[in-house]
Amino acid sequence: MSQTSQVNTGGDAAAQERSTGELVQQMTAQVSTLVRDELKLAQVEMAGKGKQAGLGAGMLGGGGLIALYGVGCLIACAIIGLSHVVQPWLAVLIVGVALLAVAGVAALMGKGRIQQAAPPVPTEAVDSVKTDVEEIRGRARR
Repeated sequence: MSQTSQVNTGGDAAAQERSTGELVQQMTAQVSTLVRDELKLAQVEMAGKGKQAGLGAGMLGGGGLIALYGVGCLIACAIIGLSHVVQPWLAVLIVGVALLAVAGVAALMGKGRIQQAAPPVPTEAVDSVKTDVEEIRGRARR
């Protein structure tokens, strides 16, 4: 609402006030500008949240890939028997559990990133619109 009302300084009181048509025209222009600005804010906010969701999804995918390597390691260890120090099944279990633990950590980190992007609602824009509506209601009561 960057426009201010201008009042003529000369003449009687009726000439000093704006006509209803002028006020409606001014209100229409201000509402249009306000809506455009709020949409721009929502677009910027959603782009940031999209980046966070993308990073989280990538980390989850990385965790899944590491889990796949863990499964491959478990199969390879079961087939060839890695060690004579401990029984082969125990060696396979140790390596597989370690890789799956790494995958779990990566998945939890990815989940945290995705939760930072949630909810996928432009909260700043919503708050701004609520503030604008309250301002308009307050001015309408005067």
